[in-house]
Amino acid sequence: MDLHNIRQDYSKQELSETQCAKQPLTQFTTWLNEAIAAKVNEPTAMNIATVDNTGKISARMVLLKEINEQGFVFFTNYLSQKGRALTENPQAALTFFWAELERQVRIEGRVQLLPENESDAYFNSRPYTSRVGAWASEQSQVIENKNVLVKRAAFFAAKHPLNIPRPPHWGGYIVLPEMIEFWQGRPSRLHDRIRYRLHNNEWLKERLAP
Repeated sequence: MDLHNIRQDYSKQELSETQCAKQPLTQFTTWLNEAIAAKVNEPTAMNIATVDNTGKISARMVLLKEINEQGFVFFTNYLSQKGRALTENPQAALTFFWAELERQVRIEGRVQLLPENESDAYFNSRPYTSRVGAWASEQSQVIENKNVLVKRAAFFAAKHPLNIPRPPHWGGYIVLPEMIEFWQGRPSRLHDRIRYRLHNNEWLKERLAP
């Protein structure tokens, strides 16, 4: 298979400093709303990269569940590979890619646990089967076969037939951004890149070479 000649020229839109909002979270919200309106496939899907205390990098896809004035919220198992890495090194990089709009957003920042009451509120809003799954799955651990997972799910469903509490090992994180870059694909690989970076508690906006 020859991959060298697989390429696409981007030309749908452009992006300038003046088009971008003063605050990057405002700009992100605008782009996210446009991705949702355009019916982009999985508009809230984001790649999150973490680094553990040995310097090993790992990345995976998760879903953004909230964007607020502080940052980007997602939920996971604290004992998973990413959860353990975030305990050891509370830094993360996020990437959103909306191919249909020829757009990408990169975010880097510190990560904090959400308050327990906020994790409780979101957990209780999830479908019952998803709540059972949070108990059943020892995320990132080796299991003998799929039946192990099925049996654990049946056990916790029987234990909590009506209302299931949030597991102590499951909850939310918020990524507090220190850098957010907006990328708009352009012809001839002369892409538009506008970066916001936090400096002395103020957001600086600047254009990067593609």
